[in-house]
Amino acid sequence: MLEVIARDIGADGAVRRRTPEPAGAMPDRTGGHDTGSGGGGTAMTAIGGDGATNGSGSVAGSEATRVFARYRARLHAIAYRLLGRVGDAEDVVQDAWVRWSEVDLAEVADPEAYLVRVVTRLAIDRLRSAQVQRERYVGSWLPEPLATTPDIADRVALADTVSTAMLVVLESLSPLERAVFVLREAFDYPYAAIAEMVGRSEASVRQTARRAREHVARRQLRYDTDPATRARVTRRFLAAAAGGDLTDLMAVLAPDVTLISDGGGVAPAPRRPIVGAEPVARALMTFTGRMPADPRVEVVELNGGPGIVVYSGDTPAVAITLHLVDGAVRTIHLVSNPAKLTGVRPPGSLAHRSAPGLGPGS
Repeated sequence: MLEVIARDIGADGAVRRRTPEPAGAMPDRTGGHDTGSGGGGTAMTAIGGDGATNGSGSVAGSEATRVFARYRARLHAIAYRLLGRVGDAEDVVQDAWVRWSEVDLAEVADPEAYLVRVVTRLAIDRLRSAQVQRERYVGSWLPEPLATTPDIADRVALADTVSTAMLVVLESLSPLERAVFVLREAFDYPYAAIAEMVGRSEASVRQTARRAREHVARRQLRYDTDPATRARVTRRFLAAAAGGDLTDLMAVLAPDVTLISDGGGVAPAPRRPIVGAEPVARALMTFTGRMPADPRVEVVELNGGPGIVVYSGDTPAVAITLHLVDGAVRTIHLVSNPAKLTGVRPPGSLAHRSAPGLGPGS
């Protein structure tokens, strides 16, 4: 029997964490903590844990470090929404820091605009090369799941822009459309500012934004957003899967439920989507039978909502996010590719990547 420990979902839909706030959470501009997806990890390794630069330690260097730290979480938030990969987002933010450390601050009128422009253009370049790589990817491609802080679920619009369902839809946009959509819809930048960031005219950006919104609207299912409903269904799903009862599991699923799995060709996972309550339930039962020895299951906050992570020791083996329509599970995203599970390691582990400060206020 799978054991659910440490963190659980309360009746109000909030994930109860028994661990402190992630270290290094970045304050927003109003003095509080902003939350979302991404932002911890290695992005500031060139600066050092004590905030000192690895250069000469000059006043200018210290000021560059301070300014970059102020916007680091927002930069990671943008990069993660653009790329859907934790490591790629961190690499982009790191590259932005390298460029920022070489800039004469006296010549930068708006540090935030400058840094967002750098991150956006670096991410667009990566997206263009990633599109070719993903054509060779084995099986279905899903974005990397990422542990987020609980209060993002209280802000529906922000949580929606970081959900795995939305990130999958964003994969169908061109790199430029995706950048414009994210900057406008998730971060509410003015069209004139976005035009500067992507190197296009404001009129062109407005047209691109309209096309992107229409495209997303056509492809995006309207999933349930009520935290209490999602919490209740997640508990029922987990209990049925752990109990091995096919009928109970099917009762949680919508008749046209779709299971999309990403094993990357290196971990157990169906390589094609499975559709229908009974086929999906049977596939999940088979998958449950292949769990690692002594699995530990935790209900955690993933991508702005309740998710399920199965661990073998401190190593995550599977991450599952459920997307509901009218209280039934309509879409299941299951990631078992080890390379995509670094963002869900348990707090306190050396490879854990926390997720502070990914919202518009950071």
